[in-house]
Amino acid sequence: MKELELKYGCNPNQKPSKIYVADGGELPIQVLCGKPGYINFLDAFNGWQLVRELKAATGLPAATSFKHVSPAGAAVGLPLSDTLAKIYWVDDLGELSPLASAYARARGADRMSSFGDFISLSDVCDVDTAKLIKREVSDGVIAPGYEPEALEILKQKKNGNYNVIQIDPDYVPAPIEHKEVFGVTFEQGRNELKIDADFFSNVVTENKTLSEQAKIDLAISMITLKYTQSNSVCFVKDGQAIGIGAGQQSRIHCTRLAGSKADNWFLRQSPQVLGLQFVDGIRRADRDNAIDLYIGEDYMDVLNDAAWPNIFKVKPEVFTREEKRAWLDQMTDVALGSDAFFPFGDNIERAHKSGVTYIAQPGGSVRDDNVIDTCNKYGIAMAFTGIRLFHH
Repeated sequence: MKELELKYGCNPNQKPSKIYVADGGELPIQVLCGKPGYINFLDAFNGWQLVRELKAATGLPAATSFKHVSPAGAAVGLPLSDTLAKIYWVDDLGELSPLASAYARARGADRMSSFGDFISLSDVCDVDTAKLIKREVSDGVIAPGYEPEALEILKQKKNGNYNVIQIDPDYVPAPIEHKEVFGVTFEQGRNELKIDADFFSNVVTENKTLSEQAKIDLAISMITLKYTQSNSVCFVKDGQAIGIGAGQQSRIHCTRLAGSKADNWFLRQSPQVLGLQFVDGIRRADRDNAIDLYIGEDYMDVLNDAAWPNIFKVKPEVFTREEKRAWLDQMTDVALGSDAFFPFGDNIERAHKSGVTYIAQPGGSVRDDNVIDTCNKYGIAMAFTGIRLFHH
């Protein structure tokens, strides 16, 4: 197949639309089910590159959950603790395969943002992963292959219209890529930067200790940022992104957004949230929204007398600001990556509030000394990579 006609482009009024390889070669994909659209393919191709690189960097199966051309979550296939299985709503599925664990982590880190996602998998989709995907609201999936039973499970989604794409894992794109904006063609070399443990060898702070897990988490953060709309910042812990701040004009707003998502991820593991008793039959999206409101500043939206009986069996106590801060103070060993340099120490101050112990960023700001001094104040180890990772 050399080209694929699409229903429309980014919006219904943008017609005609199609995908093809500029040199007339074969497309590296097969559509096994559904009719993927323009944005679906943007998510699929960016996500596939991300998980392929995560797998190469860590040796573990990887998954990502994309929304609007940026990842909402990304992870490798490490086993889930009982707490994580519960907050990701997969504790009823038993022990998951490594690939399914990767997607549970990628989807579960920020369930609000992952609603209606496009999934990318580094490995052949197995039955465990297909069963997990089937129960979530999602637009589609791309993988290098599918077990027969897994494919049949996925074909049952959306009354047989779920988008299932198979990509040739050996496909290598041309080294020069093109993009057209306003009738003008842009040309650049592809970003083929390899990110591995050596990427973090230039540690510029007083604390120069990067554990092996820290190096893995920093690699995950930087690979994730490589395919996230800039400006962007990514918090990672134990093999998964826990907060991604994408597409912000200011670096501090990236850090605040990603940090607030990381905080929400950890607050969902608190006794106050784990103890919530939801009414029978509540929809998954309504439950996720209720938790998001309960741990935020608008908690009365779900605790007022008109709302709570429709959500909870027992009215929860207010999760006070002091209680939340005390719980968040227990979060440690978080890794943070930034796609460009931090211009001010305020980013480090905000990162510290979310348990950041390790940082990787390009460096090169005129205020690098201030940023390093702020890291030293908190004992944070920071590596300068010397490489910017903008993605547009």
